[in-house]
Amino acid sequence: MPVLVVTGTGTEVGKTVVTAALAAAARAASRTVAVLKPAQTGVAPGEPGDVAEVRRLAGGAVTGEELARFPEPLAPGTAAARAGLSPVRPPEIAQAAARLAESHDLVLVEGATLADAARLIAAPVLLVAQAGLGTLNTTALTAEALRARGLRCRGVVIGSWPAAPDLAMRCNLADLPEVAGAPLLGAVPEGAGSLPPEAFRTAAPTWLAPELAGTWDAAGFAAAHR
Repeated sequence: MPVLVVTGTGTEVGKTVVTAALAAAARAASRTVAVLKPAQTGVAPGEPGDVAEVRRLAGGAVTGEELARFPEPLAPGTAAARAGLSPVRPPEIAQAAARLAESHDLVLVEGATLADAARLIAAPVLLVAQAGLGTLNTTALTAEALRARGLRCRGVVIGSWPAAPDLAMRCNLADLPEVAGAPLLGAVPEGAGSLPPEAFRTAAPTWLAPELAGTWDAAGFAAAHR
């Protein structure tokens, strides 16, 4: 099944922009793409959420679907409980992903706490991580949690790479794949989400490795930042 689960090692690590880059790179490779957001939190009815942002950056040809929306900016289960609504269950996510996969070359399932859904879908997981100090610990723990559930970590993408990385960030280029037990598959520049959509779509493949339909070279990138 052509499904990839995109999750992060924490909040505000760049999951949505990375998902948009993945969608844009796949579209540039002439693949049909759907983005599934199981639970959108912290957004009022009628306001654009993460799916709308992905489609804005990657292009309207990307199919977008949201399964539920909860008003408070909390973890999905907590937000659902406080709103008096039912949470989105892993079987619902798996069924929606399977349905979208029937008519798309790639389905990106983006969000937090998706391990149980990923296991039902039998989909690999892409980790979006921070660049700087502390990221090795959170990446190692997240990767370990995935392995404990029998899930495959497809790789790691740095969600926001600064123009002037510090020493810890540069060292993390070599250390992140080691602690994750999976390759480093990209680095999205800081502020990429603020680019005009056309510029974003043109540049997106250069931020991602060939395994993700891009042209980014991990070894060359690391060598340039020694």
